[in-house]
Amino acid sequence: MASYVRARPSLDDDPICTTRDASHILGVSVSTAQTWMERGELSSWKTPGGHRRCRLSSITRLQNIVESSKDGAHSQQATELAGEFRVAINRDYPLPVNEEKRLLALAGSRLMDSAHEHAYDRITWLATQLTNCPMALVSLLSSERQWFKSRVGVNAVETPRAHAFCNYAILSDEGLLVEDARADQRFSNNPLVLGEPNIRFYAGVPVTNADGSRLGTLCVLDSHPRILSVEQLRGLRELADIVSGEIGRIHTIA
Repeated sequence: MASYVRARPSLDDDPICTTRDASHILGVSVSTAQTWMERGELSSWKTPGGHRRCRLSSITRLQNIVESSKDGAHSQQATELAGEFRVAINRDYPLPVNEEKRLLALAGSRLMDSAHEHAYDRITWLATQLTNCPMALVSLLSSERQWFKSRVGVNAVETPRAHAFCNYAILSDEGLLVEDARADQRFSNNPLVLGEPNIRFYAGVPVTNADGSRLGTLCVLDSHPRILSVEQLRGLRELADIVSGEIGRIHTIA
């Protein structure tokens, strides 16, 4: 609240507030205020520099809704965030060091369960042609699910997060290469190795939003062990950069 008092213009009856100002007034974390802005529950706009701003009147309106109805927008949002956009406590997969920020960025992108977009399908098809792999995915990782924004050669639209090879691929910018999953202790008992789609080979490169948060991967898969050439690996990275560019152009909300 103190930052709002310092920033308030003397002649403005409805001053402009930052995300931090909003969080202080509403009594929530900065990340929660940011998410409410991204979801449209707190009316806001983006500055040319990419920062969110809102009017005090918008904060007051949301504050009244929260205080007057525990079953309103605030409690619904809290329930959603307590689910797949909150860091899992009991989990069977490794976490990036910035998992909380990563999940917030994923929530803000609105990519999970979003409509089909041909631009991503073109990239997954190109990935199969480049690597000669029969399967390719643009995979996004919430705390509960691995959901496929685009897929070639794979029938499923999602898997549990715990089964995702991509959990390891998003740990670093380098991604992950598995030449034979049956010989890799991390994956030899994975349901996606023991059953459909019978993964043996995996190569995944992180895809990011504009601020570099690794939301998921572009990956290729095969039901047989194999290797990729240096040129194929470079090509896969270039395609992943194109996916990241598409996410940054359309889906990133800051």
